[in-house]
Amino acid sequence: MLGMHGTAYANKAVGGCDLIMAIGARWDDRITGKLSEFCKDAIKIHVDIDRAEFNKVIRPDVSLAGDARLVVEDLIPLVNRLDTDEWLKGLNEWRKIHPLKYPKKGGLRAQQVLDRLDKLGGREAIITTDVGQHQMWAAQFCRTTKNRHWLSSGGAGTMGFGFPAAVGAQLANPDKKVWAICGDGGFQMTMAELATAQLNKIPVKVLIINNHYLGMIRQWQELFFDGRLSGADLEGNPDFVKIAAAYAIPGWNIRRAADVDKVLKKAMAYNDGPCVVNAEVVKEDNVFPMIPAGAAYKDMIIERPKYKLEKPSGST
Repeated sequence: MLGMHGTAYANKAVGGCDLIMAIGARWDDRITGKLSEFCKDAIKIHVDIDRAEFNKVIRPDVSLAGDARLVVEDLIPLVNRLDTDEWLKGLNEWRKIHPLKYPKKGGLRAQQVLDRLDKLGGREAIITTDVGQHQMWAAQFCRTTKNRHWLSSGGAGTMGFGFPAAVGAQLANPDKKVWAICGDGGFQMTMAELATAQLNKIPVKVLIINNHYLGMIRQWQELFFDGRLSGADLEGNPDFVKIAAAYAIPGWNIRRAADVDKVLKKAMAYNDGPCVVNAEVVKEDNVFPMIPAGAAYKDMIIERPKYKLEKPSGST
């Protein structure tokens, strides 16, 4: 993933490329950051089936209207392999210098839970997400490698999307594992669909990354607004395992790093209907890397800054 919370090595690649091609993507602000600084020296190609998408955000060098697969099939015979050894060597260096990482001490980390989910079979599963910090961490650590196995509302920011999307994905793919990665805020917007999943014995697995905050809102308020929190603390959260039990759905809590594998394996093995895993993670963790809204790729923050950040452009 690139852009606002993309990996550092992906963003380094974007910043250093000489050509960038968007296929069915809209050059949204989460990807481009400061428009005047975005890939200034790169040729830009935009492929989209809808001509109305061209020139809305950036003015590409080439716009190609058509079905993505057909356009790519037409282009393949026109390109030859380049000598990219030095470029690939540079990409590998960035991966080594800026790996994804998280603290191994100081409480249960959302990143660890998602990393272990990936290692224990999540990479083969269909993953859906809600919106917020868990969405970004899931994009970083749940490394889906198969087509249409990553379902997220992206920059649309649709809280509550993850669980219903997982139910739909499971109905369409009854033989696959489907995991809904939800935040404690977003899950409460659509958790009544537990009834739908249970009545129809839909074996979707819900993983709640529970930090008792609207985490991304808290992160922005901490970093850009002097820690003045407003509407971010979810001190009224219910007991999600008891909520599941009220629907006769099994549920498990994870509170220690030592229990992550054991609980995730239980959920993986349960196929008689839906189940819920509630991971009580560190409350005030932040997602990095981060490019502040309206900033350029060169302004990417790799870790918690030791200086005060300016308010994002357009903020009051």
